[in-house]
Amino acid sequence: MEEEYAYEADDEIEYYAIRPNKTQIKKDIAALFKLGEEMSALSRAHLNSLGLPEKIHKAVVEVAGMPLNSARKRLLKFIAGQLHKIDAEPFLEKMARIKTQSAHVVREHHILERWRDRLLNEGQDALTELMDEYPQADRQQLRHLMRNAQKETEQGVAPKSSRLIYQYLKVLFSTSEDKDEAEHVEFDDDVLDDGEVEIDG
Repeated sequence: MEEEYAYEADDEIEYYAIRPNKTQIKKDIAALFKLGEEMSALSRAHLNSLGLPEKIHKAVVEVAGMPLNSARKRLLKFIAGQLHKIDAEPFLEKMARIKTQSAHVVREHHILERWRDRLLNEGQDALTELMDEYPQADRQQLRHLMRNAQKETEQGVAPKSSRLIYQYLKVLFSTSEDKDEAEHVEFDDDVLDDGEVEIDG
């Protein structure tokens, strides 16, 4: 039970107890239970990046390999209880960042797949549209890969060229994003590109 205090007129401190809010505790435990489930689904690298206390880390690793049964639920409750005893906010923040990164990766994957499928299904029309958006793309290389992908489909062999198109687009889009970020870097008005200070007049 937590303690609060109040100052009396004679500057003495009077302590009094505050009963914990049981409803809030239940909500906190439920959120930490969910956190435990989410952590159990992480890759080993992401889980290690959280920096969990050893006892909790081991429990999460154990949960990850368990079937969906009552024993797993008990262990998740144990994890939630252990997290409730410490400051779990840093782990919640790290999980939020990981989920944001994962969502970005999924979104990027869908964009790449859509463009690759358009190049393979629509041919020249899709390639022209792509070149309009990304003029730095190598038209000749993409045409070569598109022709090879079509032949592979006709021959029923492994879609090597289709995968190469996906990889090419991934590099193309990534390079374009880096360039856009560099072009949007803001400098003070009185600083030139060569680092000299511009003098009016």
